[in-house]
Amino acid sequence: MNSATGLKLQLYVLSLFILFALLFVNNVQVPTCYGPDCHFLGWSKLFKENIIPAFCVAGMIAGVLIYRNFKYRVVKAAKKNPQQIQKIENLNFETLSFLITYVVPLVCFDLDFHLYEKRNGLMLVLVMLLMGWIYVTANMFYTNPTLAVLRFRIYKVDLTGEEGIVVITREKLVKGDSIKYRLIDENIYFAKKA
Repeated sequence: MNSATGLKLQLYVLSLFILFALLFVNNVQVPTCYGPDCHFLGWSKLFKENIIPAFCVAGMIAGVLIYRNFKYRVVKAAKKNPQQIQKIENLNFETLSFLITYVVPLVCFDLDFHLYEKRNGLMLVLVMLLMGWIYVTANMFYTNPTLAVLRFRIYKVDLTGEEGIVVITREKLVKGDSIKYRLIDENIYFAKKA
């Protein structure tokens, strides 16, 4: 696996952070007891009752670590010589379409199919793996709802000498801005104002 594919897989896991958070809230079982006869049930019983939430916590922790890695490797490393934006198109709507098409139905998957019953948890994992494969091979990793929540923006820009490249940035860009950028994969770059 090359580094671009690894980064795309990491960004896919990061894109699921919202799904993991919603599934955690929907499934966590916190036993409550009041009065003098109450006692701690034990970690093993608590874990057995919260397998799906524990998986979600692991996914959220992985998402945080991936974001820190992304921020270090990509955001701080935009190095190409500054280029001026000749034409710009906002692509932030694609993040919303990813959220509506993939994340919301997966949350509803649990609400409708009870993940603890039969093979429904396995089916959720298989759907997530298939979705990840499509996400990576179709180069749609930049349509990431978690990055949108973290205030990243997506633009399609024409630069001097390069046309139709997709840039991910934390800044609002307009025609005439100069940007430094770094290749993530194919025609997708991370950019910041020069």
